[in-house]
Amino acid sequence: MSDRGHSQPGHRRPPLTVSAADPLADWRLAREPFYQPVGGEIAAFEAARTARLPVLLKGPTGCGKTRFVEHMAWRLKLPLVTVACHEDLTAGDLAGRWLLDAQGTRWMDGPLALAARHGALCYLDELLEARSDTTVLLHPLADTRRVLPLERHGEMLPAHPDFQLVVSYNPGYQGLHKALKPSTRQRFVALAFDYPEPATEAAIVAREGGVDDTTAQRLVALGGRTRRLQDQGLDEGASTRMLVHAALLVRAGLPPRAAALQAMADPLSDDPELVEVLHALVRASF
Repeated sequence: MSDRGHSQPGHRRPPLTVSAADPLADWRLAREPFYQPVGGEIAAFEAARTARLPVLLKGPTGCGKTRFVEHMAWRLKLPLVTVACHEDLTAGDLAGRWLLDAQGTRWMDGPLALAARHGALCYLDELLEARSDTTVLLHPLADTRRVLPLERHGEMLPAHPDFQLVVSYNPGYQGLHKALKPSTRQRFVALAFDYPEPATEAAIVAREGGVDDTTAQRLVALGGRTRRLQDQGLDEGASTRMLVHAALLVRAGLPPRAAALQAMADPLSDDPELVEVLHALVRASF
């Protein structure tokens, strides 16, 4: 769902340096992240983990993919190395590079190599945003070889037995220039995510946003109305994440209508006509 809300994340800030004593110390979860299961996704992930199969999570923005990964890393007692993919992300950024400092030249593992070497869950968020050479780098890690070629280091790095690869993407953003190739897709087992049923979503919004059940239910109903505009010019409707943001604003003292305008209606579109429609939906809801 959203990231099942927005309480503070369960992991610490990614490391700037790597400790020799525990290279994954800064990637270990400090507490259990809240996640509300909606089906058999936990059992499905654990089965993939047992079979040492990489997992592909697909679903709309803010539907809970990231929070699910955080929760599974906690359940499996694995450090979580997260990479937010973007168009400038290269294979070298993931694998590692040579650095020059006062002591000379030294190799520094990238986040993917760090996770593979020491046994972490590596989560590549929104993989479609990365360059194509990045996805090719994953191929030998995502099949039976489970190795990461570090060409610049002259090393064929075998993945640690505890290493788990997880990637996510939003199918709604696929196009001629943004689609996973079959050679990549077929190396993964997939879990499809979507927004939860209204009653479940309202419970999540109430818990994560700290509002009463009635306010949560109204926010969820409004979110559902925005999602029905997807075929009428809106790229995506309000995510569970946005509903939680609105709830947090209500908890901070804003009237529900003002909170819904600020957290849901105005961020969804810049098109004047669509914005007016969204504002009308908010006025009708609150």
